[in-house]
Amino acid sequence: MARRRPPLVGLAVLLSVAASAVAKTDQPDVAALNVMFTSMNKPSELSGWKASGGDPCGDEDEWKGIECSDSSVTEINLSGLGLSGTLGYQLSSLKSVTKFDVSKNNFNGEIPYQLPPNVVQLNLQGNSFSGGVPYSISQMADLETLNLGKNHLSGQLTDMFSQLPKLSTLDLSFNRFSGNLPQSFQYLKKLKTLNLESNQFSGHIDVLAKLKLEDVNLKNNKFTGWIPKKLKDINSLETGGNPWSSGSAPPGMEKGSSEGSSNEEDDSGINGFAIGAMVITVLLAALILLSVLRRNHSSPVSSHYYMDESGRRDSSAIDMKPLEHSPSMGSRTPPAVPRKSISDNEFENKLNYSRRSTDPISLMNHSSSDLQAATGNFHSSRQLGQGTICRVFKAKYADGRVLAVKKLDPLSFSGSSDFMDTVNGISKLRHGNISELVGYCSEAGHYMLVYDYQRNGSLYEFLHLSDDYSRPLTWDTRVRIALGTARALEYLHGICSPPVIHKNVKSSNVLLDADLNPHLSDCGLAFFYEDTSESLGPGYSAPECTKPSAYVLKSDVYSFGVVMLELLTGRKPYDSSKPRMEQCLVKLVTSQLHDSDALEALADPDLRGLYPPKALSRFADVIALCVQSDPELRPSMSEVVQALLRCVHHKNSNW
Repeated sequence: MARRRPPLVGLAVLLSVAASAVAKTDQPDVAALNVMFTSMNKPSELSGWKASGGDPCGDEDEWKGIECSDSSVTEINLSGLGLSGTLGYQLSSLKSVTKFDVSKNNFNGEIPYQLPPNVVQLNLQGNSFSGGVPYSISQMADLETLNLGKNHLSGQLTDMFSQLPKLSTLDLSFNRFSGNLPQSFQYLKKLKTLNLESNQFSGHIDVLAKLKLEDVNLKNNKFTGWIPKKLKDINSLETGGNPWSSGSAPPGMEKGSSEGSSNEEDDSGINGFAIGAMVITVLLAALILLSVLRRNHSSPVSSHYYMDESGRRDSSAIDMKPLEHSPSMGSRTPPAVPRKSISDNEFENKLNYSRRSTDPISLMNHSSSDLQAATGNFHSSRQLGQGTICRVFKAKYADGRVLAVKKLDPLSFSGSSDFMDTVNGISKLRHGNISELVGYCSEAGHYMLVYDYQRNGSLYEFLHLSDDYSRPLTWDTRVRIALGTARALEYLHGICSPPVIHKNVKSSNVLLDADLNPHLSDCGLAFFYEDTSESLGPGYSAPECTKPSAYVLKSDVYSFGVVMLELLTGRKPYDSSKPRMEQCLVKLVTSQLHDSDALEALADPDLRGLYPPKALSRFADVIALCVQSDPELRPSMSEVVQALLRCVHHKNSNW
């Protein structure tokens, strides 16, 4: 006979079911606000908000700052409430939100990649957000107002503005943005107000001449050149505090004004134009002469090598397969073009781009005395790192240039022609996520490779050597670093023909630029690494690598899986300070990668739980595939890239 439920208990259950049945608000909206509330450290200022459950569109207790239409949240206005923390990772579930205003608070960290996708007004002004502008903003086709002013944003704007046809107000003022204005600005046909005050933007502003602007503030940047005359009739124009070009402006341009106004007509006349033409002629002649001198000073590029499956050097020429025109997470982006529709693979294509291997190569031939002076005679205070094949130094020049110099053991080469084979081979490896060779030194007893300097050091330093004041890597940034590094290896393994093996994939060889984009270093140097257990160090080397000839492409995949494991856990791949059974990270955690409860305990404490559980699980699944003991069972790097893309796809609402 069935046991009879006490009346009060039965009533409580019925009331609970009834409350759930009559809840008015869409559950994805509720879940997103719950996560947001927790990420903001559950502030008391937000009356009515809850960390779990609730009914913001139906509760009698009003949720502060929330507006609804029927069962959907449509507005979030939390301006000036003194809030802190972050915004969480689930805002993309708020599909009906058209106004999102969290301005004048104390939010920090990177702007979430996941934002309300159909927002019309997005206001994050007056916080402490860092990093760059998330690419997801480029997909907001209804966006009319974007205000990111008065934060700590930095880096160069990418060409991400061609799909914002309704944008009328753009405020990026009082940040640390640098570089040229993106050419995709020209597609902002509805833009009326543009505020770029107090950044470090440089270059010309010709792209603004194509817009119908009414209010423009360009003050206190590093813009050069002249102001297009088409801007002179706008209602308000501020241009002071820029090193505008002096002298007569060419036709269609205005002189810059240190006072901020360019509304005066430039009537310099024929004499002014004649002088300007003479100056331009002299400059062109100087540039041509400089180009000839540089070409004569540089060593010709004639041949290069590749690595076969075992890492042996071959002096035959590499034949790069042609690459598709698709954008990259790296610093290089192709010119934006208007598209009729937004492809579902837009973000994937953005990550695919790498420079064509047929681009002309220009390497600077440095003298040893030049590099010696720039590195302080290779002083220990300038040393950035030391590996099995070289020491790396920071080279600083009076003009502000900073480079990284790999000083190789001269006994590693039989002569300068042998070294030039190395230089030519590396120079052919060009991808947005591979450290680019920009110069070299080839003198008797002095063989050096010169690269761009990456200001944020290596991923190893960021994860394992940072002090308490360093900014921890967010979940989105970790996935971006993993995906960019995977792209680099995919390029080496699958785009280069024959494939190029790396043999030294580890977090200390993943360098991070100013925007924390990854650049894989030591590419094209595999022939140095006969004993990978010595070069890689404990924890990275695949089980099959007991002898040099056993190293294969899939061994790179294993090492990459260990790097991903570092990103997931924040732990070193090998820690001799731990008990013996806990020293090797792969052996310690592999069995836990498919256990959701154990996985949460493995996640880096610096993440503070701010990650989407499903994406964490997918990330762990990729790791488990990469670190399998049998190389035949490991995925290719192309398969790894596709798996990681499922962690970042902009239409994935389960983040």
